[in-house]
Amino acid sequence: MSVNDAIADMLTRIRNAVAAGQDTVVMPASRMKTAIAKIMKDEGFIKDYELVRGGVRRTLKIYLRYTDGKEPTIKGVQRVSKPGLRIYVRDSEIPRVYGGIGIAILSTTKGLMTGQEARRNSLGGEVICYVW
Repeated sequence: MSVNDAIADMLTRIRNAVAAGQDTVVMPASRMKTAIAKIMKDEGFIKDYELVRGGVRRTLKIYLRYTDGKEPTIKGVQRVSKPGLRIYVRDSEIPRVYGGIGIAILSTTKGLMTGQEARRNSLGGEVICYVW
């Protein structure tokens, strides 16, 4: 299946899996998706992720995280910069997501990082998505 926006597809799969209460979600892997999953793990939104090498294609398996009351730690995800409309910001314009509860994931010259890291390093870039 051909997908125009692989990042939007990843975020939609995560959103749907959280809504269905699933423990894992599987998708085709890429470097960008793996980097996003690493950031989400470091920030505590998911338990873990792994690259599964099965056959010709690699897949990315994300283990979702829930609280003791079965509440998901991911309340929402939103794609910001799209293939048809790229959104770039300076370090002083990096948005705060829900007053600091959520994170903005940016693509900078130093790689993918959270908005807070980018602000600390005085880097701007393309706003990929918000996670809260």
